[in-house]
Order: sequence, then structure tokens, then C-alpha cells
Amino acid sequence: MVEVRYLFDPLCGWCYGAAPMLDRLRAEPGIDLTLMPTGLFAGEGARAMDPGFAAYAWANDQRIAALTGLPFTEAYRAQVLDGAARFDSGPSTLALTAVGMTEPRREIDALKAIQRARYVDGVDTSAIEAVGAVLVAEGLREAAALLAGQDAALAETCRARIAAAAVEMQRFGLRGVPALLAGGGQTWRPIRSDALFGTPANLFEAVEPGRARRGA
Repeated sequence: MVEVRYLFDPLCGWCYGAAPMLDRLRAEPGIDLTLMPTGLFAGEGARAMDPGFAAYAWANDQRIAALTGLPFTEAYRAQVLDGAARFDSGPSTLALTAVGMTEPRREIDALKAIQRARYVDGVDTSAIEAVGAVLVAEGLREAAALLAGQDAALAETCRARIAAAAVEMQRFGLRGVPALLAGGGQTWRPIRSDALFGTPANLFEAVEPGRARRGA
């Protein structure tokens, strides 16, 4: 068994682009995948969605779409990048933590649903009510209730997860997301993030040398 830690932010377009390969990692026997939200675009990392930043985000999104084939729709452009919303991953990160506390096996499903709501359906996932509605639609009602209640334990757990991710990023000199760490126990190593945008065989080989050849 090899453990993989996935460092990400739910408002990171490249993390959305990595979703298909994340699914492959999750489905691969002998790999234990853990999500580590970094809070990169939460708190001090949040900002206003001004026209300049919206144009930058859209241009970057088109690069991701060209590479991965994943959609960034006009609904997203009109309703999320319109300047009325903030760029703040705090609510989505809190929502994922609520899922992690109530139905941890479904946290990746929740991440994908939040990403799909934003980039395909044009939902402002910087709004806590909107993210809560996504959880309800996914049948994650206990997590949605926890999120709506602004539970102190939820907030503290979320802060602790972000702090743990920050430790790993500093330890390995990681400067952005998505990022992967592979290993176990006290032995960990970073995986090149471009492995998330190549072939499954190359990703598995990067995670555990020899795995792709063994077909494990």
C-alpha cells in the first residue's frame, strides 16, 4: 500500500483539470488517497473578482480546457467571473471539511460536485449557502447541516487541515497546487504536478516506481 496526499484548493482551475486523474488514483488498488486542502484562496488569499483578474482566470481556464477537455462554460463566465462574486475558497473548503467529518469516503465526490457546480453550472461557490445547496443535492445532508450551523469544531478542524497542508508545502518547497506527495510513515516525496495531466500509467509510475509495469 502506498499513500498519496493530494494538496489542492477547490477554486483552483488546474485542480479541476486534474479531476479525471484523481479518479484514477482513487480507483487504483493499493493506493490510499487523502485530500489536503491548502486554503490557498481562502482568508488572506481571497480577493475581489475584478475585471482584470476575471480576464486572467478565463484565459487560464481556456488553457486547462484545451489540455484536459473539461468544460468551462459561458454560464461560469457570466455568473462567476462577472465581478459581483468574491474569489474565496473558504466556504468550499469548510464544506469539504464538513463532508470529511461526516462521510469521509465521499469527500472526493463532494469536491467534484463543487467544481462541477462552479465551472459547468455557473454557481458562485464562494457563497456558503450555494455550497451548502451543492452538498444537499449530493445527498450529503449531515455535512450541509454542519456547514449551515457554523459549528466551532468544524471551523477548528478546517483550520487544522489547512495548517497541516501548509507544513507539507513548506517541508517540500511546494509553491502551488495541485500537488501530490507519495510515501508512508516518515518517508514522503513530492510528485511532479504534471503527472496529473499525462497518462494514468505515467502517474502510477511516478507514485510508485514499477507499479505501471507490474500492472498492480
